[in-house]
Amino acid sequence: MEMHQLRYFAAIMDEGTFTAAARRLHTSQSGISTQVAKLEAELGQQLLDRSSRRIRLTPVGEAVLPLAKNVLAAVEAIHHTAAEFGDAVRGRVRLGMIMGCAIPPFLDTVADLGRSHPGIELSLHEGHSSELQTHVLSSALDLALVAYAGDIAPGLEVGIVLDEPIAALVPPEHPLDRTGLRLADLAGEKILCLSPGTGLRAAYEDSCHRIGLDARVDIDASSPATLLRLAERGAGVVVLSPSSAQGTGLRTVPLTDAATHARLGIVTRRGPHSPAVHLLRTRLLAALQADQARMRESRQDGESRQDG
Repeated sequence: MEMHQLRYFAAIMDEGTFTAAARRLHTSQSGISTQVAKLEAELGQQLLDRSSRRIRLTPVGEAVLPLAKNVLAAVEAIHHTAAEFGDAVRGRVRLGMIMGCAIPPFLDTVADLGRSHPGIELSLHEGHSSELQTHVLSSALDLALVAYAGDIAPGLEVGIVLDEPIAALVPPEHPLDRTGLRLADLAGEKILCLSPGTGLRAAYEDSCHRIGLDARVDIDASSPATLLRLAERGAGVVVLSPSSAQGTGLRTVPLTDAATHARLGIVTRRGPHSPAVHLLRTRLLAALQADQARMRESRQDGESRQDG
């Protein structure tokens, strides 16, 4: 049994056809077909049902596929670990980030990578989340930090950093400073929200459309900090995620009928990645997820003190 045979088998099921798998792995369709047939012969079992236009797994194939993917992942992890210990991780990484990104652990990780791995050439590109997903899909970017609502674009895989409902943020003693609101309660207020193309704006619009409301926005901006400062000065009610209010004087009021969550994550194309891309993705996820855990603990401590 050869590693490339397992890789071909997994790629066929990821892509859906021999042709697409061959294109992704930069080899011939006949070569993939031959190697998978050899794998089946060695196992003495048919893994793929080729009787219809769409390739399907046989019962044996369904049992073998996750094992094959685990083996491939383990071998890739061995290579990455060995390379990192030898400081042999090199190459160019094109990283996308949401407009106005000022998340400290994200910036700290990017800065630290340059110091710890001088062989990695890193380029940064800002953009709206919808654009960044398109650029990752087209291979113009290797990975990106994006905010999104609902599902991620097909063909991408995501490491989730944050998954929160949207909320209304208002100054203390504002008429809407309550224990909870419905989206319709925002009628008559100036609505502040992020620009079109951002994940949070998409979550707000989708939540409104689901219940037949117009997703009205009076002031939009690409930076959450700008919206928060405007809300503190009485410019209106800002619709953001609850974690956005930390460090401000604003009160977070849940929007109880907002069904679509705002999410933040690291996206990459499906399939294998270079050691440099894998290293940066792993470090970014670890730093961002640890930061979110600390923020949750801080919020819970604050709530406990208020209850006490």
